[in-house]
Amino acid sequence: MDLAYIPSPSTGVIDLGPIPLRGYAFCIIIGVFVAVWFGNKRWIARGGRAGTVADIAVWAVPFGLVGGRLYHVITDYQLYFSDGENWVDAFKIWQGGLGIWGAIALGAVGAWIGCRRRGIPLPAWADALAPGIAFAQAIGRWGNWFNQELYGKPTDLPWALKISEGPNRVAGTYHPTFLYESLWCVGVALLVIWADRRFKLGHGRAFALYVAAYCTGRAWIEYMRVDEAHHILGLRLNVWTAVIVFVLAVTYIVISAKVRPGREEIVEPGAVATAEAAEGVEDADEGAKDADSGSASDADGDAERDDEGRAPGKNGTAEAAKNS
Repeated sequence: MDLAYIPSPSTGVIDLGPIPLRGYAFCIIIGVFVAVWFGNKRWIARGGRAGTVADIAVWAVPFGLVGGRLYHVITDYQLYFSDGENWVDAFKIWQGGLGIWGAIALGAVGAWIGCRRRGIPLPAWADALAPGIAFAQAIGRWGNWFNQELYGKPTDLPWALKISEGPNRVAGTYHPTFLYESLWCVGVALLVIWADRRFKLGHGRAFALYVAAYCTGRAWIEYMRVDEAHHILGLRLNVWTAVIVFVLAVTYIVISAKVRPGREEIVEPGAVATAEAAEGVEDADEGAKDADSGSASDADGDAERDDEGRAPGKNGTAEAAKNS
C-alpha cells in the first residue's frame, strides 16, 4: 500500500466553453515569458536596451517550437507513422512532445536571424538568456505532469508519481523524472548566474555552461525513463545526444576562453550611442544652466557696482549745496 505519492491530474485539459485550456501549453507559455523577462533584466544589466531580448525572441521562439517538434517526431517516428497510427497527430503539439535538442538548435537559427537584423552578437544575447532558458525548461517540464508522460521506473518512494491507466501506459507509481529534471534545471540556472557573476563569462561561455550542466543531468535522468525510445549500443538515443553535446559545450568553453578571454564591453552598439547622446544633452543642459547662472551673477555684480558708483555722486552734490 502506497502511503504517499504525487498525484497526477485527472485531465490535462479544462474546457472553457468552446475553448480548451491545456496545461501543457500553459507551462510552455509561462516558461517562455519567464525566459524573456529574466533575459531582458540580464541584457539591460550588460548595457543593452530594454525590449531587445523580446524582439529577438519573436524569431527564436517559433523556430525553437518547430525544431523541438521536428526532433521529437523524427526520433519517435513510430508514434506517428507506423501501422495503426495517424500521421496527423504529428502536428498536435498540445499533446506533448518537444525535444529540447531540436528546440535549442533551430531556436538558435531564429535568434541568429533576429540578432543579425539588430546588429547584435549572438553569443552575448545567448549569455543573457541562458539562465532564463533553464528556468523555462523547469516550468515547461510540468506540462509532462499534466499529460502523465515521461515518467521513470516503478518505485514506492514517498515522492513517487502515481500514473493512471491510459493509452500506452500502465497504472502504478513511478519515478517522477519530470520533477527531477525540473529541479535540475533550476539548479543549472542558479549555477550559471553564480558563475557569470564570479568569472564574468562572455562570448557565449555562459550559454555553453548552461548546455554542459543541463546535459550532465539529462544523461542520468534519461537513463531512468521507461518510455519507448531508440537505443544505440544499449543506451537511449537521448543519452548519446547528451554526451556528445556536453563534449562540444565543454570544448567551446575551453577554446573560447583562450581565443576570446574576458567579456564583451559593448553588447548593443545602438544602446551605447543613445546613452552617449543622452549624456551630451545632459551636458548641454548643465552648460546652459551654468551660463544662465553666470549671466545672472554678472548682471547682479554690474548693478551693485553701478549703485556704488552713483552713491558718492549724490553725497557730493549734497555737500556742494550746503557749502553754497
